[in-house]
This record gives sequence, structure tokens and C-alpha cells, in this order.
Amino acid sequence: MNEQYYDAMLNIKTTGEQKGFNQSMHYHRYEPTPYEALEKLFTQYELKSSDRIVDFGCGKGRLNFFVHHMYNVTAVGIEMNETFYKEAIENRDRYVRRRKNGKDKIHFHCCLAEEYEINPSDNRFYLFNPFSIQIFRGIINNILLSVEQTKRDIEIILYYSSDDYMFFLENETAFELKEEIKLPENNRYERFLIYRLAY
Repeated sequence: MNEQYYDAMLNIKTTGEQKGFNQSMHYHRYEPTPYEALEKLFTQYELKSSDRIVDFGCGKGRLNFFVHHMYNVTAVGIEMNETFYKEAIENRDRYVRRRKNGKDKIHFHCCLAEEYEINPSDNRFYLFNPFSIQIFRGIINNILLSVEQTKRDIEIILYYSSDDYMFFLENETAFELKEEIKLPENNRYERFLIYRLAY
């Protein structure tokens, strides 16, 4: 299945990469997770319709539409780039034209990732290496503070994760590696790591 096939099936436009670079070195440029990688992830990792997944650095919303289509989950996209945010909203409008539901389960916020207020229902978090370790630390701390107020099962899905992310989670938090899903590419970063918060 190629990129155009899924975009056409979901009635969205998410292909392409960011031109130029972000003004801050803390934020990495946009690149959507390949559909082929998402297929592989979700043949081994399952979401429940009661889950609420947050994609930090969602770009045009590819993951949000994919998981909603597959599992009917609530999906939240956080994007700081106003142009991508507007494209995500346009994608949502196109996506829901072909479905009875979706608009109430797919949300986008245009803000910095570290400024997103974690919802007590958020329990799955997806990151495709969108920013520096400093920002990542802040987001994990926000998640942990939210869990202190509302206890729940929390998992973080990392794609193409930096070594800094893994070191921080494994050595400075109560997150434990639950599963590794390798992709066929001959690149050690080309994999999904799923971390579960241990109580």
C-alpha cells in the first residue's frame, strides 16, 4: 500500500515534507510517519476505542485519521506550525464527509507541545522524534503530573526515537520498555518503542 492509496482512502492530504527549517533548534522538521510503518505498528499494537491518543508534532494529522479509521479512538493532534494545523483541520473536514462520526473524536490544537494541557482522558502518546530532549522532558513531566491527579494506564509510542529520549525514560522516570517493533529497514532507529508507566 502506498502513501497516495491511504490518503485517497481516508480522503486526506498528508504527503510531502516541510520545506526549510524551524527557527528553533529544539523543533525538528515535519515528516509524516510512513503508512507502511503504521501498518506494521498496528498489526502488533492494539488500541481500544476507549483510548485517547495524543500525537505531539502531528503535522497534517496522518496518525490521527489512521487510528480513528482503524480503532474509532479519540485522537488529539498537537502542532505548533500554523500552516500544518490549518491543513490538519482541512483534512478533518474532508475525512468526516465520508463518515458518520469523526468530527467529535478528532481534535487539533495549534500550540507548542509543552504548552498542551494534558487531558485526564489522554492515555496514549505518540512521538516521531519531533523535538529536543529538553522539550521531551517537559512533556513527560506534564504527563506524570496529570497522572498524579488522575491515575490511569499510560503508554508512550516512540518512532525513530533519539537515544536521549530512551535514556531519560529508562533512567529518570518510572516508564519501562514494554515492546519493540522493528521495521525491515537496516537502520537501528527505524523502529517503534512502546513504554508503559509502571506504578
